[in-house]
Amino acid sequence: MSSLIKKNIDRSLKFVYSENNSLSVIFHDNDLLMGVVGEFNKNLKQLEKISETSLYSRGNSIVIKSDPKKNEIIKNAIQFLVNQYITNGGIENKDIVSSVDKFMINEKVKNNNVTDIIKTPKKSIIPRSEKQKNYVRALRQSEIIISAGPAGTGKTFLAVAVGLTMLLEKKIERIILSRPAVEAGERLGFLPGDMREKVDPYLRPLYDSLYDLFDFEKIQRMIEIGDIEIAPLAFMRGRTLKNSFAILDEAQNATDTQIKMFLTRIGENSKIIVNGDPSQIDLANKNSSGLDRSKKLLGHLNEIAVVDFDHSDVVRHPLVSKIVKAYSKND
Repeated sequence: MSSLIKKNIDRSLKFVYSENNSLSVIFHDNDLLMGVVGEFNKNLKQLEKISETSLYSRGNSIVIKSDPKKNEIIKNAIQFLVNQYITNGGIENKDIVSSVDKFMINEKVKNNNVTDIIKTPKKSIIPRSEKQKNYVRALRQSEIIISAGPAGTGKTFLAVAVGLTMLLEKKIERIILSRPAVEAGERLGFLPGDMREKVDPYLRPLYDSLYDLFDFEKIQRMIEIGDIEIAPLAFMRGRTLKNSFAILDEAQNATDTQIKMFLTRIGENSKIIVNGDPSQIDLANKNSSGLDRSKKLLGHLNEIAVVDFDHSDVVRHPLVSKIVKAYSKND
């Protein structure tokens, strides 16, 4: 932030602390206030939701009501948004997310074991729940990890993040991304293109995680040279995976035989991760899904970690957790 912009922000804002753990951020420029809070207070509502604080727009001020530490974090976040508005003439949703992450990261680091944090080239990933912490530890310590739970609990994202850091640290030689490509049958032959082109649409969530953690061009290069391999589940038979970090995503759509086949591919200095959501089975015969059976059969083995997530571990939009909980109750 340039000294000129900082002076402009200092002149534009005044901070008033009250005894009831509230902090008022007073704006001297109403246009600047409107730009920060957004139309119909949409920016303020988003900031409130992400930071889990109580925020109010009153007159020419924003009132923050939380504990003193949180108040200071949101104060800094508002200053960050003011800077974005002055510099760019507007505020995007990603700016609001960044405003909170930027100043909450140090606080989260203090409350987390440093070994739980995943440092990738683009960002540091911090597990948000106890089960996510256990999952990250399992990804680092166990040879096989089986995780099950609803969408948004971080199963795929955390696994890709750990795999990418291990690849960059040269602890492994490649990441293998696999998925039951066409529901139960995996009948890929009729689709146009080579193997990667056939399966790419089904692996889009895995690609999204990679691109969120590392530069697009570098990921593309790693795919081209084979450091990251796209391997549909149907093509995994007969292989032995050495020095690899292999992720089977959407494993609820793999049969018992397919999961057994995938798990038995493990070789020297390798990890195998099986992730799935038992509530989203697309197989014609839902009872043929092998995810739950693999947990029951293998959970007692010391080398295999089993992690079960639930709606309380959802880290997407807060509404996702409520939707998952509502469906779980009905089921």
